[in-house]
Amino acid sequence: MSTGSPTPDSSERAATAAESPTPATERRSVASRLLSGPAGRSVGLIIALLILILVGAVTAGSDFTSLDNMLVILRLASVIGVVAIGVTFVITAGGIDLSVGSVLGLASVVASLGAIQTAASGFWPLMVFVSIAVGVVAGLTNGLIIAYGKVVAFMATLAMLVAARGLAELISQRQSQVVSNQGFLSFFRGELLGISWVVWIFALVSVAGWFLLNRTTFGRRTVAIGGNATAARLAGVNVRRHLTYLYMLSGATAGIAATMLLSRTTAGTSTHGQLYELDAIAAVVVGGTLLVGGRGTIGGTVLGVLLFATLTNVFTQNNLSTSVQLVAKGIIIVVAVLLQQRFANRDASAPTG
Repeated sequence: MSTGSPTPDSSERAATAAESPTPATERRSVASRLLSGPAGRSVGLIIALLILILVGAVTAGSDFTSLDNMLVILRLASVIGVVAIGVTFVITAGGIDLSVGSVLGLASVVASLGAIQTAASGFWPLMVFVSIAVGVVAGLTNGLIIAYGKVVAFMATLAMLVAARGLAELISQRQSQVVSNQGFLSFFRGELLGISWVVWIFALVSVAGWFLLNRTTFGRRTVAIGGNATAARLAGVNVRRHLTYLYMLSGATAGIAATMLLSRTTAGTSTHGQLYELDAIAAVVVGGTLLVGGRGTIGGTVLGVLLFATLTNVFTQNNLSTSVQLVAKGIIIVVAVLLQQRFANRDASAPTG
């Protein structure tokens, strides 16, 4: 009689072999997880961007691939990019901000007022401070109405969109206000290592946004609120206060973008920033941030902004209709949302054990 442990029969061995994954299966599952995660989505955006660059190089030749044109694309992306960074935080928390374009226009008008420029004649950063302050106040108003007034974010920010644009028209009397502060213009039109300060500002805001979202408690709370606001509140997060901070952050980035646009156009006007909110939201969504909240990516937003800026430049270089460009943007947005839904459904159906 054998005193050892019983040996499993052939059927048990077969079942065990069937359940244990093979190395090839493990490699496929790892690759599948990577491609369906943030890294995979970023790779997809990079591939799409490279394809656009290839199309531009083939159709427009050296005019497109020149260093000067690459810098033009970066400058074109910078203003929308800064706005989109702030919008990324709001959407990650499950909100929406339709007012950023109008807030940008209002900030540009206030910062370019004659009285402000005169006061800033010896200290041009005052114009930057005023522009950011206008954005923060507008964002604070949005946040208080949404978080404490319990108004739906779509309606609250839509109201701010209309009100901020109207206020900008009243202040400017529908006239452009020329920026005459040479210190302000000289700085923002200057370069560092051959790259415009506007592009460097976009890079700094992007890095700061990435760090804030991915390496701080503030970012973790933002994601938690977007995933489940009730659970976040029960876990000790002051959801209403945090939402207010998020809309203030979105307003602040709109104010920063206003100063960048002022330096490029040398004028503050109530028409600045029209439809910027749609471009920013489109870049955020294409970049991989979920519209329903709970997942946000600053790197994806940057790639989304660059994708749209490159698309615009390709169409411009080839003298194609802006109407066709808008159709192409619409198709890209729809495809991005469909992919979001697919990944969201895959995550929801994935086993948690």
